[in-house]
Amino acid sequence: MRWENLTDSDHARAADPALFGADAVTTRTFDTPEFRGITFHEVRARSILNRVPGASRMPFEWTVNPYRGCTHACVYCFARKTHGYLDLDTGLGFDSQIVVKVNAPELLRRQLASRRWQGEHVAMGTNVDCYQRAEGRYRLMPGIIAALTERANPFSVLTKGTLILRDLDLLTRAARVTDVGISVSVGFTDPELWRTVEPGTPAPERRLEVVRTLGEHGIGCGVLMAPVIPFLSDEPAQLRATVRAIAAAGATSVTPLVLHLRPGAREWFMSWLGQHHPHLVRRYERLYAEGAYAPKWYQRRITRQVHDLAREYGIGPARAGTPRRITRPEPEPAPTPTPTEPVQLSLI
Repeated sequence: MRWENLTDSDHARAADPALFGADAVTTRTFDTPEFRGITFHEVRARSILNRVPGASRMPFEWTVNPYRGCTHACVYCFARKTHGYLDLDTGLGFDSQIVVKVNAPELLRRQLASRRWQGEHVAMGTNVDCYQRAEGRYRLMPGIIAALTERANPFSVLTKGTLILRDLDLLTRAARVTDVGISVSVGFTDPELWRTVEPGTPAPERRLEVVRTLGEHGIGCGVLMAPVIPFLSDEPAQLRATVRAIAAAGATSVTPLVLHLRPGAREWFMSWLGQHHPHLVRRYERLYAEGAYAPKWYQRRITRQVHDLAREYGIGPARAGTPRRITRPEPEPAPTPTPTEPVQLSLI
């Protein structure tokens, strides 16, 4: 098995992939209902602040990802290919072989204290969900949030997980000293589609309850309406029902994002589509014939429809990837890391 950037040895070089034995990676399974069939690979990471590739469309430069792989098991997940970097299966293996960076909080604290760090925005949940089920056991996020709060370092979280409410007090405390952005991902509200496309996630209505609860505690929360799935969740009535539910939950913004199918995710999604909706396979092959993204005309149509509905229901659109910021008086400038050994990411 190939593991890169997953050793805490300061002498190892990122350019030299290393093969580690059982003494470097602890593998655990837990015979409990919530974790049955899931294997956790506990590793000590060497770097936790990851630089986003320059060609990325994202409006942030740094991310923190305490996990690799995700028990949400979303059939469309763009991050599936990243499991292949570790010689792990990108299909069922991505859903059930979870890499846990057990030293993430202390490593982040150390990197934030570096004189090279410039206090830039840190995004979380951009690769796999940091509030997936594994977080209920490993509890890495409280330490990560605390480390960012200590440095008054701005950050954002994107999640499908209701577990974020466990850390409500920590998020509220952080919002007193820095900019905090929270977004919840809800692409559709159709219960049947949810059960087959996102089988490991909380139901859409439970995620919208997270939006409502955060708002009631003074933390404005946007919704990333992602993905809008062509021919399955893009009918005008479906879009209206979803935006109406998002507005009723008190979301500060709604940002639509049409399904994209990068290598790794494309194969897994098309296999699922062939089993569940075989009549749509040819339509998808035509729609995505030019690559990972749906045609611009289709994306513009969905964006226009959702933004029109958002205005109708009294919520404003937001630029894709932009978190809702909670602002307060300007903090004292924090010391500055240009962390080394950034990990290559595959982002939305």
